[in-house]
Amino acid sequence: MKRLKNIMCMLLASCTLLTGCAGGSDSSEAESTTDSKTATSQTDASDAPSGTDTAEPTENVNIYIEDNKFMLDGEEIWLTGMNAPWQKWDDFGGGYNSEYWSKVFSTMHEDGFNSCRIWINCSGNTGVEIDESGYVSGATEEHWQHLDSLFQLAKDNEIYVMATLMSFDHFKDSNFKHTRWRAMMQDTEKIDSYINNYVIPFCKRYDDNDHVWSIDLINEPDWVFENDECGKISWECLGDYFARACAAIHENTDDMLVTIGFAIIKYNSDKYEGNYGSDEFLRSRYDNENAYVDFWSTHYYDWQATWFNCPFLLTAEEFGIDTSKPCVVGECSHTGIKALRNIKPIEECYEWAYNNGWNGVLAWTDRDLFTSTDGTEQYACVKLAGQRMKAIFDGTYVPETDSTDNTAA
Repeated sequence: MKRLKNIMCMLLASCTLLTGCAGGSDSSEAESTTDSKTATSQTDASDAPSGTDTAEPTENVNIYIEDNKFMLDGEEIWLTGMNAPWQKWDDFGGGYNSEYWSKVFSTMHEDGFNSCRIWINCSGNTGVEIDESGYVSGATEEHWQHLDSLFQLAKDNEIYVMATLMSFDHFKDSNFKHTRWRAMMQDTEKIDSYINNYVIPFCKRYDDNDHVWSIDLINEPDWVFENDECGKISWECLGDYFARACAAIHENTDDMLVTIGFAIIKYNSDKYEGNYGSDEFLRSRYDNENAYVDFWSTHYYDWQATWFNCPFLLTAEEFGIDTSKPCVVGECSHTGIKALRNIKPIEECYEWAYNNGWNGVLAWTDRDLFTSTDGTEQYACVKLAGQRMKAIFDGTYVPETDSTDNTAA
């Protein structure tokens, strides 16, 4: 585990100081210069594009799970997050702009966010190389170079990235390569080609950057199952991918976490039509003890409330989540909720979720945050949530005390 490696490195460094390293006493007593309770990095922030403010970067400190909570350097971290899925769509291997992403991360950090969900492949038309039969041979060098830059910028600004590998958009009729992705998802040999030639190389390349803390296997697979325009692929075929990918990630990283971004609790809960991310279901598709997700990240929008209620009105257990694992709201509206005669702005939704047993929230934005009218309006709302949680946590990533039940009507 990288956490153990970090501890060993700290012990070795302490031993070096004790055995007479002259002039080294200041480093053992220095206080962190960041808002988070993590160690200071030796990485030079001057590599960031000029004209942007960056946080003091940190040593490798990974997010891990303990007692059903996300932990960072021995303390709980509550995920004050947001979605910044793309700037232009298919950025990585396409029109990636490092200055934009540096500004995104530094702005997020200043406003109290600690995590971000990013679609590293939006449509499957750029970056990943897939042939007409659905066989995946790898990714372009430009794709890797753009991700190298992105993830280093995230680390420099202390933003932990949930990397979403694909979306239901890959499978839509309107997508140029949709037949290729449908062929891949319905053939275990082709699934293995995607895992062996893309997922595992991704894991090995970024395993040492602990700010790539988790992988979201697919954005909203529900629509791949339900919608004609996405091929109506069975849960069994989707499960073949989920299970094999989970096992591969767990077997090829020290501690990178895995989730699935379900669109609706309907398919992520035994309370409704079944939990297609459960250990039982995944291992029924691939007999491997490492075929499991580490946490839940179900999405919510107000249209769902009539049938499935609302996570900002219920505890995770009441909402139907299996609380044996941490659970976050992986997407929600940037405005908050107007559901079931309840109105809450987004900052109140975050605070409510924190006080009622959820482990994080990542509200949705989907435009350039600084130059598009929609993007600036979305972020103007969402940043209030980051600022609210930053105030609650007294400027740190972590709660000063355990969250308490504060259920509201």
